[in-house]
Parts: sequence; C-alpha cells; structure tokens
Amino acid sequence: MVTIERVEAFAIRSDLVGGPGTTTPRRPPWTADAEVAGPMSRHPRYKRLRAAWRPTWPGVGCLVTASDGSWGFGISRYGDPVIATINGHLGPLLVGEPALATERCWDMMTRMASPYSPAGLAAYAISAIDLALWDLKGKLLNAPVWSLIGGPSRPHIDCYATGNDTDWHMELGFRATKLACPHGPADGLAGLDANEALIARTRELIGHEVELMLDCWMAFDLDYTVRLAERLRPYWLRWIEDCLTPEDLDGHEALRRRLPWMGYATGEHWYMPQPFLHAASRRLADVLQPDIAWVGGLTACLRIAAIADAAGIAVIPHAGMNTPYGQHFTYAAPGAPMGEMFIGTPPGVPLAETRLFPGMAVPVDGRLIPSDAPGFGLGVDLDGIAAMRP
Repeated sequence: MVTIERVEAFAIRSDLVGGPGTTTPRRPPWTADAEVAGPMSRHPRYKRLRAAWRPTWPGVGCLVTASDGSWGFGISRYGDPVIATINGHLGPLLVGEPALATERCWDMMTRMASPYSPAGLAAYAISAIDLALWDLKGKLLNAPVWSLIGGPSRPHIDCYATGNDTDWHMELGFRATKLACPHGPADGLAGLDANEALIARTRELIGHEVELMLDCWMAFDLDYTVRLAERLRPYWLRWIEDCLTPEDLDGHEALRRRLPWMGYATGEHWYMPQPFLHAASRRLADVLQPDIAWVGGLTACLRIAAIADAAGIAVIPHAGMNTPYGQHFTYAAPGAPMGEMFIGTPPGVPLAETRLFPGMAVPVDGRLIPSDAPGFGLGVDLDGIAAMRP
C-alpha cells in the first residue's frame, strides 16, 4: 500500500505564469488603478485600492510525497499562517496514512483543526493538502482527476470572464462577462449613478446576447443592495454577487425576501460545507461560489456540489477556470453550468501567456476542456515546483 511519506508547505511567488509572456500589451489592465468597492470602502484612508489594506503574504504551495516516490501538488494563499498550520500541525499527522484515502485524510484534517476551527485560515491549509492529495491520486491511478470524480458531464465548459476590460473579453470570444462594482454606500447617490452608468455602458457594448453579472465583493449593506438592484432592472443582469459580508447569514435571508426577482450568487468567502448547507436549505442564493483552493479543497467542493444538486442550485466555483483544480471539478460536476475566468492581465496578451501552470488549459472562444494528463495535469516536474519558490 502506498502511503503518505511527507507533507511540505512553502511560499510560492505571486507572479507565476505558464509561459514567457512575450506579447506587448495594448494598454495597462483594469486592475492597475481601478477603484473597486469592498468591505473597507467606508474608511477613506483605505477606500481607493484593495491593495492598500489586503495582506501581502505570499501564495502557498503544498507538496505531498508518497512512499513510492510519486507526488502531488496543491496551492492556496495567505503565506506564513497557512504554511505553519500545514507544517506544524496537519501535515505531520497525515504521514503514514494511505495516499489514496482522500476522504479519510480530509475528515482527519477537519477534526484536527476543531480546536481553532477548520474554517477561515485553516480551510486554506486543508485546501492545499487536499488538492495535492487528489493530484497524487490521479498520478497513482494514471488518470485525470475529472475522470476520478465522475467523468465529463459536458463536452466542454462554457466560461465567463470577470473584470472591467469588457471589450477584450468580447474579443476573446466570451459570451458572458462580470463587472467589478466600483462604488458602494460610502459614495451616496453619486455612486449609485456611477454604478448604473457603468452597467448601462457595458450592456450597450455587449448587446443583449451576452450575459452580464455584477460582483459587489462584500461592499454593501442590505438597503444599498436593494436600491442598486432596483436601478439595474432595465439591464437584464443574470446575477449580482457577494453583496454582503459573508458572516451576515440573516442579511442574506432578508436580501432574498426583498429581491425575489434578482439572481443572487455568493459563497466565495464561505469555508467548509456547512454555510453552503445553510444557504441551500433556505434557498438564499441561486449560485453558490466556493473557491476550491480556499473552501477545503476538491473534497469540500464535491460535498457542496451534492448539497447544491439536492436543492437544485448551481455551483460555479470562484475563479474556477484560473486553476486546473477548478477546471477539473467544473468539467465533472453536472450542476456547474459555467466556469469563471478572472482576467486581470493586460488586454492584447493571450490567455496562454498568463496561465498559472504550463499544463493547464485556457478558454478559447469562451470554451475550455481541461487537460487529460494524470492528476490535475499541471505540466510541471519537481524542478518546476522548486522554481516557484521566491
């Protein structure tokens, strides 16, 4: 029996790409200086840019090595706290466990983390290990992960682009796009006007044959969300997203009552399956959006998908097309109708030059088929993993 021999977490560079990036951009990306509403927008000192207040901890890589020398690799974020949780607690306690026992290892990790909660930062640590174990499992069984979790549920994944370079999204062939909302309650009526103007311009640009959504990134309160949604009725949004802080579950329930006609998506900042069960049982959202590298890994996403399927609710992982991990889940999950591709890189630079791993697929004309290489098809060897370190 092949067992887990070592679990090692380490910092990885934040500028990782899968290719040399030789194409000259046409203009800077929207992310360079765009104001985006968020939970700190009420504080003028930190209102303008998210980077002013978000942590600068590096990304996290996790390498799981098996007793036969095979290995798997997973990623997450938030640097030293997550690395310490893996190397100082969870990882050593998995050594000697069967390498194929992904459910058992996930159950062990969530129970080990009980004294400080498996949610929050611990979920990032669990995610990194879980993804590495699934990558290892695919390599041991010589199969892509999507085939291990049910096989393809569709011929390809229809993708939507997130970001405010909408003209570039249309040129790339996406038939759905999502905007980052620039203004929140602190901007008053002028902000409401500016948000509506942005949506109106975008709808005019893309026409009525392209889906349009709006990401509000935990920036609003209940009253502001309702007021903005009413303003946006004429523009046929498929959904608004993440309007409230994630812990405000009562607020999500009130929002559903006050906006029964508006599509609503959330869950990017929920951790472990339990809040998704709460939301599904009360039908608080039309789309659930776990992030596979934050919520507890692929094992958590499979449990969330089962919950959502039973309730007839879609699951579209946050930025799922930006990693092979999300691609494999979405390809196999029948209840995942679309995949999200966050595009923060400059217009004119092909997506193939901005991918995270050299072996991963990127959308072509808004469609994607994941790699069929064993594991997650990362396309890197151990030397490539070592090169990810700062």
